[in-house]
Amino acid sequence: MWSSNYNTCKAINSNPFKIFAMKIKQYILSILTALLLASCGSSSEKQPEQAAAQTAEKEEAHGSELELSEAQLKAVGIEIGKIEQKNLNAVIKASGQLAVPPQNKAEVNVLMGGIVRKINVLEGQSVNKGQVLVVIENPDFVKMQQEYLTTKNSFAFTQDELKRQKELMEANAGTGKNLQQVQANYNAEKAKILTLEKQLQQLGISPAGALNGNIATQVAVPAPISGTVGHIAVNTGTYAATSQPLMEIIDNSQIHCDLVVYEKDLFKVKTGQKVHFTLTNQNNRQIQGEIYGVNKSFEDDSKGIIVHAVIRDPASSHLIPGMYVTALIDIGNQFTAAVPADAVVRSEGKDYIFAVDSVRQEEGKHFSFKKVEVITGVAELGYVQITVLGELAPDTPVITKGAFYVLSKEKASGHDHE
Repeated sequence: MWSSNYNTCKAINSNPFKIFAMKIKQYILSILTALLLASCGSSSEKQPEQAAAQTAEKEEAHGSELELSEAQLKAVGIEIGKIEQKNLNAVIKASGQLAVPPQNKAEVNVLMGGIVRKINVLEGQSVNKGQVLVVIENPDFVKMQQEYLTTKNSFAFTQDELKRQKELMEANAGTGKNLQQVQANYNAEKAKILTLEKQLQQLGISPAGALNGNIATQVAVPAPISGTVGHIAVNTGTYAATSQPLMEIIDNSQIHCDLVVYEKDLFKVKTGQKVHFTLTNQNNRQIQGEIYGVNKSFEDDSKGIIVHAVIRDPASSHLIPGMYVTALIDIGNQFTAAVPADAVVRSEGKDYIFAVDSVRQEEGKHFSFKKVEVITGVAELGYVQITVLGELAPDTPVITKGAFYVLSKEKASGHDHE
């Protein structure tokens, strides 16, 4: 046995080509085994990497979208609208205050002082022209009526005496001097009667009533215009002086805006131009108007002139004189795409708006939003000019209020892939 093995080994060692062939086979077998093991290992590691890549691709495809329900939109005050066309370029910016014409504002005064006996209105109450506001009392009212009655009765005697003197003159029994004296007395008393009648009528006392024995002790103060009662400066029992207004009445139906336009823009402003107002202290609420007058002198050496603009439908806007406004006067027609300022958000140095990508019905409406990059331009009256980068249909709904909340939610949910 040992002898046979010894002979075999001796035969192999004696042939160097066979030894080389065996080593080659062993080397190839080792390489194949290593490749097989590497293949198995990389295959097992590649599976989760491929899954992660596929997930990333899906997220990349939908990563710029965020879905919110209709209830969520209402809860946080998000509003959806459309991109509008606004004239933000061919405009003049001005500021001013709301005012009423002089004929629509009145201070209630008395022609003769007296004690306030009755106040028939309250502040903020609407009144009509001629409505009794206050009742005052003064002993001088009685004295005036007494003087009127005395003068009226004396005038009857003077009138008869004038008639008698004329008859004497016609009969050549009188003198011209007496006739002249009686004629002068007649004219004086007649003028006095007319004056007293006008004074009584101005106070609201009827001269005919005084002649019939109806002596008025109180005088009613009527409303000079229709409007709303402002501050009441008197109380019951106080003395109403002629130099102190009792109250004020304002009629806001003709409220307008006085804007200050400076010299550099003076010749661009004309009557008939449209004006867009923003109420400064009223959440930038907007109203519309039109220029109807331009002053021809500078205001208080400021190199600015007053431009008057009438307001459309002022009653529905609940406007009050003295409100501050910012206005844009249209001097041309260069309309551009614009959205409210709350519709634009900034992230990583870029500006975006959120457009509605799709709407689905599932237990209420669910809105899917996508972030669209824009370039912003002029910002006026709460609107911002935008240029959309990419394709977006003009009538695509966009978030007009609350876009910052959507951006925050997007970042919190990890959808932000800028």
